[in-house]
Amino acid sequence: MTPKPLPPALVEARDRVARDFGLDEDWLNAAPSSLLDFGLPDGFLGRVETRTFGPALTVHFASRLDQIHFKLYALVDQGPGKHEADLKSLAPTRDELLQAAAWARTHDPSEGFRTMLLSALRYLGVEDADLGA
Repeated sequence: MTPKPLPPALVEARDRVARDFGLDEDWLNAAPSSLLDFGLPDGFLGRVETRTFGPALTVHFASRLDQIHFKLYALVDQGPGKHEADLKSLAPTRDELLQAAAWARTHDPSEGFRTMLLSALRYLGVEDADLGA
């Protein structure tokens, strides 16, 4: 998945934050923005948690359920590691994993992805997932 180029104003802001807080230049990961191409999980905007920091910064945080969707997709797409650890720390239920799996299939309906998704679900304790053919 090739990330879309960042708008110049965002690049400038990213670089300023990196400089001011001593972060690596690549601290801002825009690659997940490609998920917008196929749609967010149903109800996403109604679940976001919004926080305001001062007069000029408002941040919308994805809900736990939506993070489960994103992390399951990333685990299957990119393999174990950070995404697996993040997903396990969210302690998803069987129903949450099945909901996330159904959404993930809308982003990659290929048979190869389905096979890997079923394997990931079994690894996470969901033995009887029915994801269609």
